[in-house]
Amino acid sequence: MTVSHNGFILNDGSVLPFVGLGTIGIDGDQGTFEILNALNLGYRLIDTSTNYNNEGIVGEAVRRSALPREEILISAKLPGSHHEYDKAFIFIQESLRRMGLEYFDKYLIHWPNPKDGKYVDAWKALVDAQKQGLIRTIGVSNFEPEHLDNIIEETGVTPATNQVERHPYFHNNRMVEENEKRGILTEAWSPFGRGYLNDVLENATIKEIADRYDKTPAQIIVNWNYQAGVFTIPKSSNPMHQKDNINSTNFELSPEDMKTIDSLDKGEDGRVEGQDPNEYHEYV
Repeated sequence: MTVSHNGFILNDGSVLPFVGLGTIGIDGDQGTFEILNALNLGYRLIDTSTNYNNEGIVGEAVRRSALPREEILISAKLPGSHHEYDKAFIFIQESLRRMGLEYFDKYLIHWPNPKDGKYVDAWKALVDAQKQGLIRTIGVSNFEPEHLDNIIEETGVTPATNQVERHPYFHNNRMVEENEKRGILTEAWSPFGRGYLNDVLENATIKEIADRYDKTPAQIIVNWNYQAGVFTIPKSSNPMHQKDNINSTNFELSPEDMKTIDSLDKGEDGRVEGQDPNEYHEYV
């Protein structure tokens, strides 16, 4: 993974911005306007998933935006219920039609569901969908090292990205390092934890660091990821928060502050919902 002034350069030559917009919980007509506001603020990657139940409004925002389609990157995910090759290939087509798009800029397998043993077939479907122009960049989400090695060995194709849980209470540096070994960019989901479980934004240490830099706690966390070479997709429907989040990579945290944030890690107890990719299975 290489960094340029434009963003992260992936192993397939594609470029991702430093910050994208997560859309879980953004839905309905109001959600369309919230996504449009983000695009107007400078966001260029929108992350969605079938189980977010908002594919329609994401597609609508793309159509209503004054930006050319090629300037908006849409990332989506394959659910565990469609890991068989044929099901996966058809699901990608159906998802595109629901959104009114001709192609996905980025598409991921959402969870490996390892006990089912079908994620390799799902990956083969993504590889072929990319060859046919349905997807520009293919990746995975929540894949452990053995899952990554299995799909690479079976297809010869390395994922461009691996989206994993990463926030100060669960820094997951192990997977950041494993991804980097394979030339895979790490993406962080739930970078702020989840308010009803472990709201990292309220952490006293994070707040103290934010005060010293005259930044918000959210900006500190996004920057912590950025400086670790991690692509962040914070979710926000609030215009001010959206603006803060996208303006989080124009300052530098000291090495000491980076280590202090890392020290907040709680290991497995820090996961927002205890979702261990070796055990958790998604079928939505």
